[in-house]
Amino acid sequence: MAVIGAPAGLLNDWSAAGNGKNKDIGVLLVHGFTGSPSSMRPWGEYLNQKGFTVRVTLLPGHGTKPEDLNEVKWEQWPAKVEADLAELYKTCSKVFICGLSMGGAVTLNVASRHSHKLNGIILVNPMSHLRFVSPEMAFAVSRVKKFLKSVGDDIKRPGVTEWGYDANPTVGVYELLKMLRVTRPLLPKVTVPMQLFHSVDDHTLPVSNTEIIMKGVGSKIKQRIELTNSYHVATIDYDAEIIYENSRVFIETHAGE
Repeated sequence: MAVIGAPAGLLNDWSAAGNGKNKDIGVLLVHGFTGSPSSMRPWGEYLNQKGFTVRVTLLPGHGTKPEDLNEVKWEQWPAKVEADLAELYKTCSKVFICGLSMGGAVTLNVASRHSHKLNGIILVNPMSHLRFVSPEMAFAVSRVKKFLKSVGDDIKRPGVTEWGYDANPTVGVYELLKMLRVTRPLLPKVTVPMQLFHSVDDHTLPVSNTEIIMKGVGSKIKQRIELTNSYHVATIDYDAEIIYENSRVFIETHAGE
């Protein structure tokens, strides 16, 4: 797994205008830690083919080289998502955010402040904590070691990559854990309809992440869908079509409310 050799443009921000009856509905898709927009691009293209206006974001520190992820502050991630939201609201009156893994955590952080105007959020194997690892512990590790073994490409389908980093930047992990610590108490402030996909066989995050989020968010509408034939990066795994089609139904349902 590495970013070298990725098809041109696949690691960049991507957007596409919608058409027809769904043109006024915007969808923002957010990738995971050490990943890239390539893990969300097929989903975004599917939704755009259904007429939705779509943006796939590139989070700061990603899509370049692992060293860059050791140079960012966690606040830059939700700030980038909020900037992309502002762009969507220029042409769309209804907007949804979709987040994978850490992108799910960023989505929840943003939704805690913007639930009054968002129409819904869709999470895939979202992150709320790292078991047995505190920000303080991660900081101590980052002082002596800048990289650990990669956590990416947890994909059941052979030959598929998310074009992410082949190393795990430890300062980036420290910033990620700080964001999770800040975000978890904010879950009750997330009140928009939520759809959550959970891979039964996830080698990256334990099911406790999903359980914490399902219990903690303040949304009255919470839908959980189990994925039985995918690992962590389910958006490009065997169950991708289940995610794409169910999300389309969810978006069309709650855009009309």
